[in-house]
Amino acid sequence: MKIKQVLSALEQFAPLPLQESWDNAGLQVGLTEAEVSGALLCLDVNEQIVDEALRKGCNLIVSHHPLLFRGLKRITDSDYVQRCVIKAVKHDIVIVSMHTNMDNAKDGVNWKIASRLGLDDVRFFAAKTMQLPGFEGDEKNSVVEYGSGVIGMLPQPMAAKDFVLLVKKQFGVACAQCNELLQRPVRKVAICGGAGDFLLDDAVREGADAFITGEMHYHVFFDHEQKIQICVIGHYQSEQYTAEIFRDIIQRECPGVRAEIAETNTNPILYI
Repeated sequence: MKIKQVLSALEQFAPLPLQESWDNAGLQVGLTEAEVSGALLCLDVNEQIVDEALRKGCNLIVSHHPLLFRGLKRITDSDYVQRCVIKAVKHDIVIVSMHTNMDNAKDGVNWKIASRLGLDDVRFFAAKTMQLPGFEGDEKNSVVEYGSGVIGMLPQPMAAKDFVLLVKKQFGVACAQCNELLQRPVRKVAICGGAGDFLLDDAVREGADAFITGEMHYHVFFDHEQKIQICVIGHYQSEQYTAEIFRDIIQRECPGVRAEIAETNTNPILYI
């Protein structure tokens, strides 16, 4: 199977038009006509990830965060992005990124977070719609709903402290940034993986008892006491299971293609 067929399967699940205007999802580096020898799946691309792909005989890297956010004016060894490009091109490795299109897609990043918490009745909130052109073999346009956040229900109400402990356990975090513990039970939970504070007020309007995200600006925490339980667990931590989505798509749509979740932890933030 060619790399372009794997890319097509990923883009049918999370079409590129769903990405935000500032983003740069999709093909980052390389040519897609080659047969895929294996796909390494990760959150970020750095030199250790490219090295892992080489060790494992993978000529395709699928990441969540794009390696290339802004255009390169030169390709030297002056930073890790340029060095990754050089190494990938030298070794015929293709790099593909599924970023905010995967955040915004149904069953994407936020749905994965919801599934880790066992939420029921999951749906988008602050949703939008877009008309997308048909894919290969399907010329019909389709209208899809998408959004940067989802909301769902815990099977049973929980005390705020117990809810925070559940989140910490499910995402393997040593600490969470929270506002004042809510004095009512938590049942309805809003989610936005990564940097999600722009959706906090929408979550309040939706009647959410709690809001989970990866990172938030300091001043956004103010004036939400007893309105909603904020639980911030780290950008990497909130999106760490995204590679499982890539794996499931490839295994389902591209049978026979070896898809491996990267062993390299690319989180640059240490908690000491």
